[in-house]
Amino acid sequence: MSYYHQNNCNQVSPAGIGPNQVSPVTTAPTQVFHNTFHPQVVPVVHPIEVINKHHIVPVPKHIFPVSYKNVYCGPVGITGRNSRKSR
Repeated sequence: MSYYHQNNCNQVSPAGIGPNQVSPVTTAPTQVFHNTFHPQVVPVVHPIEVINKHHIVPVPKHIFPVSYKNVYCGPVGITGRNSRKSR
């Protein structure tokens, strides 16, 4: 029976006072969840491996060896204009 509907036989007031007083019916509690999230720092390790690659590249190195030679130039004999003709 509702508070808002009135029946001619049994009338119930909002205070629950009347000729046929009824005990309230209790249901199981309704659970309402309020979720709260809190940050938690989780370390994530990202390992990095550095690889040093050494490449051998041929580079020309120009070498100029110097040698010395002694050459003597000079009069071997006295020659003149007339000596060529005599040959």
